[in-house]
Amino acid sequence: MPTVNEGYVVDEDGARVGVILPIEDYRKLMEELEELASIRAYDAAKNSGDEVIPFEQAVRERETVELSKAEARERGRA
Repeated sequence: MPTVNEGYVVDEDGARVGVILPIEDYRKLMEELEELASIRAYDAAKNSGDEVIPFEQAVRERETVELSKAEARERGRA
C-alpha cells in the first residue's frame, strides 16, 4: 500500500467526517482498487466451476445478443 498524505474534514465536534487527498494519491488508490476488483473477478470466475470458453467466442456471443436486442427494438418501432 502506498504512503498516503491525507487531510481530514471534521465536524463541529471534531469527529472526522471526510478525507482530503492529493490528486495523485487518489489516482493511485483508484488504480489499486481497479486491479483488486479484477483479481477478485478472476478468482470468482475461476472458482465458479462454470464452463471456460475462449475470449473471442465470448465476444462473438455478446455481439450476437446485442444485435438481437437491437433488432427487437427496431421491430418494436415499426
